[in-house]
Amino acid sequence: MSFGHVGILTVDLHLPDGSSLKTKRKELHRVKAALARRFACAVAEVDHHDLWQRARLTLAVVGRAAGETDERVSDALRMLHSDEAFQVVGEARELIAVSGEPY
Repeated sequence: MSFGHVGILTVDLHLPDGSSLKTKRKELHRVKAALARRFACAVAEVDHHDLWQRARLTLAVVGRAAGETDERVSDALRMLHSDEAFQVVGEARELIAVSGEPY
């Protein structure tokens, strides 16, 4: 019996116009806020903190059904690919079924 699903997406981004960490932070703040607002997900920068033109983001979405959760992850990935401020240069995704009795 499944008690829900967690979709996890990790993307590596290249910011070709990144000229400083301040510029990078501004772009990442914008995209993280847009993802959280549009897909009701948690988003964090998880790597490449000190590089101007690189970033790795991980987002997590929670849903009742596997299909709905996977679709939200796919939609978030499409949004990232369509953003002209950066290029998605790597991606990994995982869908986890939550099972067992809740506490």
